[in-house]
Amino acid sequence: MSAFASASALAAPLTFAPVFKDYLWGGRELERRLGRTLPGGVVAESWEISAHPAGLSIVDEGPFAGRSLAGLVAEFGTRLTGHRAAAAAEGAPFPLLVKLLDASHALSVQVHPDDVGAAAQRTGESGKTEWWQILYARPGAQIIHGLAPGADRATLAAAAKRGRIQDHLRRVPVQAGDSILVPAGTVHGILSGVVLVEIQQCSDTTWRLFDWNRAGPDGRPRELHIERALEVIRFGEQEPVPTPPRPRATGDGWRIDQLARCDHFVVERLEMAAGSRLDAHLDGASFEILGVLGGRAAVATTATRTTLDGVRFALLPAALGDFRVHAATDLVALRARLPARD
Repeated sequence: MSAFASASALAAPLTFAPVFKDYLWGGRELERRLGRTLPGGVVAESWEISAHPAGLSIVDEGPFAGRSLAGLVAEFGTRLTGHRAAAAAEGAPFPLLVKLLDASHALSVQVHPDDVGAAAQRTGESGKTEWWQILYARPGAQIIHGLAPGADRATLAAAAKRGRIQDHLRRVPVQAGDSILVPAGTVHGILSGVVLVEIQQCSDTTWRLFDWNRAGPDGRPRELHIERALEVIRFGEQEPVPTPPRPRATGDGWRIDQLARCDHFVVERLEMAAGSRLDAHLDGASFEILGVLGGRAAVATTATRTTLDGVRFALLPAALGDFRVHAATDLVALRARLPARD
C-alpha cells in the first residue's frame, strides 16, 4: 500500500477481531445475552480494542485487515491517537483498552495501582483506573466497590492473615444500565451473574486480596498479593455507586449524557431515535471509541460508510475530521475519548 493510500485509508473507523480469554470465572453469557459468536468452552472476557501484548487487537476489515493496533499506532502516530496521546505515538502503549466481561462466577477481590504506585512497584505498566457499564445483572446481583466503614490498613492486614478479607468489603447491588467508575486504588470485585463492558487504562496489573478460597486451573489456590495491594489501596475514599449520568447535549432525535470523567478518559452515552443523525468532528486532539450497545448505526465519512450492530466497537482516528452517525434503528451507544488537560 502506498503512503497516499495508507493515509486515505486511515480516514475511516477501524474495527477489530475480538480476543477471547478463558479465565475460570467465565461462562457463555456473552453468547446468550449479547449474541456474540464464541469459541467453545469457558469465555470470561472479550478484548474489543487493545494494544496490550496480552491481547493485541487485529483489524478485521478494510485496507488494514490483518494489521495490529500497535503497528498502526507506530506507523501513524498522532494522526491515529491524537496529540493528547502523544506518548503512545512515541512508543508508550495505546492508552485505553475495551473489554466485555462475563462474570458467571465471582472474580477475585482485587485492586490496581495508580500511575505513581505502578511506577513505584516497577510493574512496567501504567496504573489502572477502569469504568463499567452493566449490560446484564441477574436479580440480586452485586459488586464489591470499596471497603466497609472503618476499614483501615491495619484492619485489612489483620483480616488478610485470618483469611477474612470478605468481612470488610462494601457490597453494592447493581442492575442493567448502571455506570460505575473504579479509580485505581479502589478495592473491587465483580460478583456472579453480571455481564458488563469495561473501559480502562491499558494495564493488566492486578493485585489479588482474596479469591473465595477456590482452586485455580492447576488445582492449587491462586496467588494473592496482600503486601503489594496494601501499598496502593485508597483507604477512606469511597466513590458514589452507581454514578448518575450528566446531561451534555441534545438534538433532533438524539441526546448525549456524560457517564464518567477522570484524568484518563471521558465516557458518554449516545441515545438516538431511528432515522436520526448526529454530525460530529474529530480535530486531532484525541481518537474516539464508538461502541454500539443496542441497535444499528452507520458511521459515514466523506469516502466511507461503516455499519455497527450491538454489541460492536470501532476506533475513530483522531484525524478523521467530519463524520456522521446515522441511526438505522433506535440506538444506544458509548463514546470514549481522552480528556483535555487543563
